[in-house]
Amino acid sequence: MMNRRQFIKGSAAGLSASAMLGLSNSVNGMNASTLAQAKDLSPILSGPNNGVLGAPHLPAKAKRVIYLFQSGGPSQLETFDYKPTLAKRHGQQLPDEVRGGQVLTGMSAQQSSLPLAKSVFDFKQYGESGAWVSELLPHTSKIVDDLCIIRSMKTDAINHDPAITFLQTGFPIAGRPSIGAWSSYGLGSDNPNLPPFIVMVSANSGGQPLYARLWGNGFLPSIHQGVQFRGGKDPVLYLNNPPGVDSSNRKQMMEHFRRLQDLQYQQWQDEEIRSRMAQYDMAERMQASIPDATDLSDEPDWVFDMYGEDAKTPGTYAANCLLARRLAERNVKFIQLYHQGWDQHDWLPGGITKQCKNTDQASAALVTDLKQRGLLDDTLVIWGGEFGRTNYSQGKLTEQGYGRDHHPGCFSIWMAGGGIKPGVYGETDEFGYNIVKNEVHVHDFHATLFHLMGIEHEKLTYKYQGRRFRLTDVHGHVIKDILA
Repeated sequence: MMNRRQFIKGSAAGLSASAMLGLSNSVNGMNASTLAQAKDLSPILSGPNNGVLGAPHLPAKAKRVIYLFQSGGPSQLETFDYKPTLAKRHGQQLPDEVRGGQVLTGMSAQQSSLPLAKSVFDFKQYGESGAWVSELLPHTSKIVDDLCIIRSMKTDAINHDPAITFLQTGFPIAGRPSIGAWSSYGLGSDNPNLPPFIVMVSANSGGQPLYARLWGNGFLPSIHQGVQFRGGKDPVLYLNNPPGVDSSNRKQMMEHFRRLQDLQYQQWQDEEIRSRMAQYDMAERMQASIPDATDLSDEPDWVFDMYGEDAKTPGTYAANCLLARRLAERNVKFIQLYHQGWDQHDWLPGGITKQCKNTDQASAALVTDLKQRGLLDDTLVIWGGEFGRTNYSQGKLTEQGYGRDHHPGCFSIWMAGGGIKPGVYGETDEFGYNIVKNEVHVHDFHATLFHLMGIEHEKLTYKYQGRRFRLTDVHGHVIKDILA
C-alpha cells in the first residue's frame, strides 16, 4: 500500500538501483553495494558527522561560528554609528532628498512629520581604529581592536518576521534551511557526540516572537536542524531516560528500533528514515556528552565575574554566552544565540539601556575568553540584528523621549576572530540614513561567512523540486576587504 508520492519516490529509487547494477561490472569492479556508499550519490549516505562536501572547498579560517543574534533590530545610532549632525538638526524634518522616497512602515507612514532625533548617549573613539562606540557599551569598547564593525549592512525586508527569516535563511519567506543547517549539511560535525548546530534563546529577554523554523532544516534532511538547549537541569527536552528505564533497557530498545527502521527503509527507500535514525543515535550519545558540556559548576569564580552575575543563572544571555564558549571548546560547528527585545518604537533610551546592560558584558567576555584560550583565531563571533532603526522619531519627540522605527537601509553589526580583519568597514551619510561607502548586503554577509568556513557559497547546493538551491540564492559576493 502506497500513495502517489511514495510510488514515484520508490520508482525513482528502483531505477537508480537498476542503473547502479548495470554499472557494477564496468566501474573498477565495484558492485552496487559499494556504489551505495559513495559520498557523491546521496548526501544523507555520507553519515551524520561527515558533511556532503567531505572537506571544505577552501582552507577554513573559522572552524566554528558563534552567532549572537540580537532580535528586534538594535539601533545603530545608539551603538556604533555616531552622527553629530542629528544633534545639530534635532527636531527638524527629515529632508526629502535624504529619504529619497524610501518605503516606510505602516507606523511611520501615519505620521504627519518625521522629526530627526539625536541620540541622548555620548560616544567616544576607541582602539587603533578610532571606532566610535556608545557609552551604553563600556565592555565592548574595550575589545574594539578585536572587532570588525560593519556600519553599512543592508537588507531587503522592513518588518521583523521576513527580516529575521532573511538573515537566518537567505530568503524572506519561511521554508528555506537556516545558516546552521546549511553548515551542518556541507561540513558535518567535528564532534560525533554533540550536534553540529546548537541553538539557545535567552530567558531574560522578550519581544517579537521567535520560531523554531529560524533554525530549521527547511528542505534539507532533518538531521541538520538546530538542537535547542534550554536553561535548567534538562537542557535538551526528552533526552533523559524516563522513570523505570535504565541504560540496558534503552540499549535493547534501540537495537530493536534500528532493525525496524532498516526494514522500513528497505520497503520505502525514504532517506528521511535514515536521518531519523541518525537523530536517535545522536540522542543516545548526547546522554553522556550533554551533562559534561552544560555543567558550569567547574567554572572558576573569575570566569563568572568576567561574564557577569547573570552567568550563574541558567538560560540568561550571559549564561548562554559562557555555554557557547564551552561548546566551542568541544568543537560544535555552529552555535546560535538569540536575544529578543531590541524593538524600541517608543521610549528608546530606557529600553536600549536595559538591553545593553543584559548583553554588553557577556558579549565582550566571550570574545576575550575565546582569545585567552587560543580559540578566537579559528572561531568566528558575530553580533547583530535583522535591520537598523530610523534617524527620525516614531511618535512624540522630546529632549529625552523618542522612539525609532524599522530601517532596512543601513545598520551595524560586528564580527570577530575566524579570519576577520579588525577595524571599521562601511560608512553611512551624515544623517545615518543611507549607505555612502562599501555596502554589505545580507547575501554578501552570508557569502563571506561561508568563505571563512571554507565553503564556496555558489557550490554548496541542494536540489529540491527540480531546482538547485543555495543559501545565497543567486546573489552574494565575498567582502574581501574585511578578511585578515
